[in-house]
Amino acid sequence: MINPVHSFLIQITVAYVVDIIIGDPQWQYHPVRLIGRLIESVESGVRKLPISERLNGIILTLIIVAGTVLATYVLVLVSRNICFLCELMMGTLIIYFSISIKSLAFEAKKVMTSLKENDLIKARKFLAKIVGRDTVHLNEEQIMRACVETVAEGSVDGVLSPLFYSFIGGPIGAIAYKAVNTLDSMVGYKNEKYIRFGWASARLDDVANYIPARISCLLIPTASFLCGCSFKRSLKIALRDGRKHESPNSGIPEAAIAGALGVQLGGPSTYQGEFVEKPFIGDNQNQLTLKSVDTAVKITYVTSILFLIFGIATIICLRYFSLHFIHNL
Repeated sequence: MINPVHSFLIQITVAYVVDIIIGDPQWQYHPVRLIGRLIESVESGVRKLPISERLNGIILTLIIVAGTVLATYVLVLVSRNICFLCELMMGTLIIYFSISIKSLAFEAKKVMTSLKENDLIKARKFLAKIVGRDTVHLNEEQIMRACVETVAEGSVDGVLSPLFYSFIGGPIGAIAYKAVNTLDSMVGYKNEKYIRFGWASARLDDVANYIPARISCLLIPTASFLCGCSFKRSLKIALRDGRKHESPNSGIPEAAIAGALGVQLGGPSTYQGEFVEKPFIGDNQNQLTLKSVDTAVKITYVTSILFLIFGIATIICLRYFSLHFIHNL
């Protein structure tokens, strides 16, 4: 019988490989979509409670995260009681649904293909599916900049963070993270409707991504070097500009990739008709091109592989030393 640690490693590795090959399925019963529907239903209910908006938001966050974890635990427990192979497959499936490496690259590629065809309208349409900013008036350079920024941010919340929590807590850890991340994407806005209600979800997402984002500060420069870019410049910009972003985490991978490409990201953008002045990240050494987006995608792929190897090696070493320590007691 395979021990639980090795079982987790098998589940994570197989889930990663399947995602690389197939990508994230557009399925109406996808766990993240189900979590999204649950958030919508619970939000309408908790908002009716005669308490402050912030407390309402805290209750929503607790219900969604706890409910997701409980439902996943039941699924894993039931599959375990059927047979070991069922448990292995269930865990693999849950982790697979939690990561989105190929889908991130695929969405970026659709934008790039439209730009190659000189179809700005289609490029803006595809970009609007993966960014929060307004896209209808963006020019070619602004589209490429937004695409690179999204790929950089996605390298953490779509790849490294789900893998990180998979290594810590297996499928339950992975899906708990996705619940937190989905909450932030749905109610973590800083507009009038959600600035107080979404406070707990946004802060919890910041905490959840804190360590993975800082791991990316080393992994992205390493991946950049392996992709033919500058390790030194990537690390330098990550350390210099990583904290300029409004988010305590998103700026780090953005700055690391901006440094690797020698381009400047950030700057003013429009969100739901509201102009937002964001700081610039990186140095304007090179012009943004379609190759910049393609290289950013490659760096993300290599970063994910490095983290997978690093995670597996760390778990195996920790297990070896813990067993060695117990043996010597």
